[in-house]
Amino acid sequence: MLFKLQIAGFIGFFVFAILCPLLVFTPKMAQARKKGLAEYGLLAQRYVESFEEKWVLRDPSTPEELLGAADIQSLADLGNSYGLVRDMRPIPFGLDDISRLAAATAAPLVPLLLTIFSLEELLMRIIKVLF
Repeated sequence: MLFKLQIAGFIGFFVFAILCPLLVFTPKMAQARKKGLAEYGLLAQRYVESFEEKWVLRDPSTPEELLGAADIQSLADLGNSYGLVRDMRPIPFGLDDISRLAAATAAPLVPLLLTIFSLEELLMRIIKVLF
């Protein structure tokens, strides 16, 4: 039991030691996201209002063709840019990063499990966990 606790402590310590320094960037990233949402939100609002005036509320007798207009592609590009800013995370890593790092840290310790369990027992436990 103590051996398992030491392995968990080892993995936890290294994951913490590697990812914790990245938290220094959290305030700046949160600030950049907040500023970006405000600026892109205002730009998007102005652009959508102009788009609506030009294409939706326009005089139908105007011969300008909507199909192939660059305004539509620009609106889509602006929407994608806003989406990227909206999806920014204030923490520079996620749960998937933590799990990959923990797995990479634990991988060299797998042979030590053979000192606790036989190969058959280890395979049976892995199969039970997976299925």
